[in-house]
Amino acid sequence: MSLLDTLQKDMIKAMKAHDKDTLEVVRMLKASVKNEQIEKGHDLSKDEEIAVLKREDKQRKDSLADFKKAGRDDLIQKTEKELKVVESYMPAQMSEDEVKAVIAQVIKDVDAKSMKDFGKVMGASMKKLNGRADGKVVNQTVKAMLQ
Repeated sequence: MSLLDTLQKDMIKAMKAHDKDTLEVVRMLKASVKNEQIEKGHDLSKDEEIAVLKREDKQRKDSLADFKKAGRDDLIQKTEKELKVVESYMPAQMSEDEVKAVIAQVIKDVDAKSMKDFGKVMGASMKKLNGRADGKVVNQTVKAMLQ
């Protein structure tokens, strides 16, 4: 089942449950996926769907950080709820040990020796992990393993 189908079903479920908060987020996600589909001119692949979800997730995390700096408790709560809904559609996140194992394999594959190879390792790691690990965690792990 595609992400659009899942979002459509969840949208109907939220409407029936009168869950306005969830409904609002699901509608936004559906619109983002649909817009990406129109922009690309074809049905989205799983990877492209994950990219849309990651973008939506990142936007909310950035907004949350800004709201915390500004002390906007009302917006913090709303954004945290939105973030939970968005994350429910994301692929399951890998544990730190699993991420380390993948990165260790990538370092071996690209024959990385020092921090000069950071870009190669990061690029290959992010492709391999494909949304199943936070970019900040991957970045920190790669830096630690290359030093």
